[in-house]
Amino acid sequence: MPHDKIQYLVLDRRDPGANIARFYVLSIEASLFGDVALIREWGRIGTVGQRTTELHESEGSAMEALEVWLHRKQRRGYVARSGGR
Repeated sequence: MPHDKIQYLVLDRRDPGANIARFYVLSIEASLFGDVALIREWGRIGTVGQRTTELHESEGSAMEALEVWLHRKQRRGYVARSGGR
């Protein structure tokens, strides 16, 4: 996979007044069976959280799915975590 594309993205949503501190991770990895996997992890910051894997036939379809999830999460207030946090 080319390195100029998003392969790993960490989002978070924080609102101390509402006691919200959540994370969402989107990553694309090769599977053992030759497919491409979109891995989604989410939960409260400081916990292990949950994880699910979606298999896709091509990197293109995995990237499209990643973009769909990214837009969904951005609409809900998640922002990309900066590298220094």
